[in-house]
This record gives sequence, structure tokens and C-alpha cells, in this order.
Amino acid sequence: MPSSATAADHIQDLGAYVSASPSSFHAVHEAARRLDEAGFTSLDELRPWTSDGDGDDEGPAGATGGAAGSAGKFYVIRDGALIAWVTPQGAGPTTGFNILGAHTDSPSFKLKPKPTTGKFGWLQAGVEVYGGPLLNSWLDRELQLAGRLVMLDGTQHLTATGPLLRFPQLAIHLDRAVNDGLALDKQQHMNPVFGLGDPAGADLLGLLAARVAGATVDPAQIGGYDVVIADTQAPAVFGAKGEFFASGRLDNLSATHAGLAALIGHATGAVPAGGPIAVLAAFDHEEIGSASRSGACGPVLEDILVRISDGLGATASQRRQAFAASFCVSADAGHAVHPNYPERHDPANRPALNGGPLLKINANQRYATDAAGAALWARLCTDAGIPYQEFVSNNVMPCGSTIGPLTATRQGIRTVDVGVPLLSMHSARELCGVEDPHRLAMVTELFFRTAA
Repeated sequence: MPSSATAADHIQDLGAYVSASPSSFHAVHEAARRLDEAGFTSLDELRPWTSDGDGDDEGPAGATGGAAGSAGKFYVIRDGALIAWVTPQGAGPTTGFNILGAHTDSPSFKLKPKPTTGKFGWLQAGVEVYGGPLLNSWLDRELQLAGRLVMLDGTQHLTATGPLLRFPQLAIHLDRAVNDGLALDKQQHMNPVFGLGDPAGADLLGLLAARVAGATVDPAQIGGYDVVIADTQAPAVFGAKGEFFASGRLDNLSATHAGLAALIGHATGAVPAGGPIAVLAAFDHEEIGSASRSGACGPVLEDILVRISDGLGATASQRRQAFAASFCVSADAGHAVHPNYPERHDPANRPALNGGPLLKINANQRYATDAAGAALWARLCTDAGIPYQEFVSNNVMPCGSTIGPLTATRQGIRTVDVGVPLLSMHSARELCGVEDPHRLAMVTELFFRTAA
């Protein structure tokens, strides 16, 4: 959906995207489906992206000189990460990249080896905490398992069970002091139930294999899996004037979706000749530190940018020029002021829902924003006709971080940190305003076509 759609259209489409994306692998699969519909070409990292000189072009049909060296719109998937870009006419060896960085993963629970457990007649799933979820928010919800199964022959399948599991809370009659402070042991108490019976006769992997769409999968041939728990409750607009939007995984599918909508809107519009190369970089594993081949600490972004530059005929020196001319907008969810906990926020900077996307600032570079980045963001928002808000932490509250400092450090690319303000961050069901995701998409589309 182009970012020029209304806020109401955008929020409904965000809900559809989140519902289709219970895991990072589903998120990139759904993004790829939308990119395909918009005329983007999928590229394979294992194949050349340029002509081999014998007339057998290894790039997309009709791409002069191959994919990486031609104007067009392309994407690459690496595990749970996706890099998509639009190369304009007239791009050359020193053309810069305007990058929207986001991430596809969310705090959750990941399925352990030997996952089928249980006792006292209950069937349970063995799971490990992934990232920093608000544990209590996952209690008493209908949950699903979702992710990828990798077969012994190397083929991969996406699976999603639909409602299957629940973390049942202990009744107040058995813990009269629970409202004075709930303490959850991650090993003892966070074992979801998924059925009744003897664990020796149950097979959770068999359930996952049976829920693969469009294929017959033998559980005995599953060699590995990356499977997480996701909430199944549908996203919803609510509030006195319909001003709120509640959904799982807004951190950070709200930004991934905004970048996707903006890139498609940019690609289907009049891409300015000689402008920057617009890039959506949706990384995996941000919630656990980004240290993976598909995370922002890994080489995935640099690998793709280098291949694009190589296709445009860049020397090593010209590639560094291109990187120096580039800019990254790191978009991740941020905190709105909480009306019940105002003391936890900076007294002078109190972002509100529907007050516009955040400019995130931290003196210790937990966010990569500096004065140049702040000025660029102010100019973009002004030109897009949208408000924005500044966020800075209370001095006694530790500040989280994002992919922004990682991208700036690894690539030397100027970076600014922004995002959609939320309440209930890292809850199974987070809350944002209906206007802010659309505004983020609007300013991102403008960024994609603006020399930084």
C-alpha cells in the first residue's frame, strides 16, 4: 500500500501485515509477496547479479547490464531479514543510499529442543525466553507457534498453528498476595499448555508439520526449526474517537510496514532520475542484540550495498564515497508518556500518541541521532507537513538501543533514530495512535527521494 493512503487505510493494512507476520520469517515472506505484487524482482545471493558477457543475463529479464547495475526495484531475503531497494535512472558509482532500517523480530518465547513436555495429565511446550517480553502480558491468552522448519534435505517451510497454547495464571485463591506483586519464574512458570495426555505419546513437531500450508511434511525429516510464540488476537482500533490501535508486535512491525509502504509508494511513483538509491533494511534479531548473519551487527546490509555498488561500476574508493553520501533513518518503536507513571519520563519531553513520530535522542549514543540527523528529520517532517516529537530518557531510567548505532558503526553511514510512540512496549499486545504509523510512512517516502 503506498504511503499516500489515508491514516485509516494505513492502520488497517498494518493490522493485516501484523496478522500475516507471527514470526520474522513470516514478516519477510509477507513483505516479499507485497513487493512481488508491486513489480519488484527477487534476487538470489548465490547467483551473479550482472551479465556474464555471453548474452545470458543473470539479472531480471530486460535489465541492461544485470540487476545490480541497472535502474529498477529489487529485494533479497536472508533468513528473517529483507533488503529491498529502488535504483533510479542515472545512478552511478558514487550514488548514495537513503536507508530505512527496521527489524522484523519481537520479544517472545522460542521453542526449545525436545519441545514436547508436560506433567499431571497436561501437555506442555518447552520454550525459552526470547528478548525482554513483559511476562505477565502473555498470561491467559490464546497463542500460536509460528516460524520455519528446515528439513534434512535443506528445504524450508513456514508454519503457523493458529490458537494452540496458553500460559495459565494461578488463581487468586491459591495466591492471595498476587495483587501485591506477581513474580514469574521464567523456567518454572512460563511453560504453556497445549493439550491433555501423556507427553510420551504426543508430538509437538508433528503439529507444526501438519500446519504447513501447501505441502506435506514428514516430522521425522525435520532437521531444525526456528519457532516462536505469537499472540493470535486480531489487531483493533478503539478509543473514544477511534484514536488507539492495539496489536502484537508493533515493536517493530510498525516501522517495517511503514518502510515497506513507503518503498512501494516511492517505486510506483515518479522516481527522480539521479536521486539516491532508496533502501529498506529489515533486520532480524534486534531484540537479542543483532549479532547474527541477518542482524544489524552482521554483514547483510554491507553485503547487499557492496553488490549494488559493484554493479554500478564502483571502485573501492568510490564505494566509500557512496557510503559517505548515504543516510540511514533507523526506525524503531519508542515510548509515549504513561499517564499512570509520569515520574518515569523526562519532565520536559513527554511524547503523546498521535503527536507524530519520535526523534530519539541519547547523549551516550544509545540512539545515533546527532545535530545533523535532527536537522534532516526536522526538514523532512516540515516538508511532509507532519508533526514530530522529541524523546529523551529520564536520567535515572536506563535507555534501550536500536539498530541505529550499529549501522553507523559498521558502515560509517550517517544515522538518525526515530520511531512510532507506544505504550505497553514489549507486551504481548502493544498500543499506538492511529495517526503515527501513517505519518512515519509519509516522511519515509519523502526521505527515499530526497538527497540527504
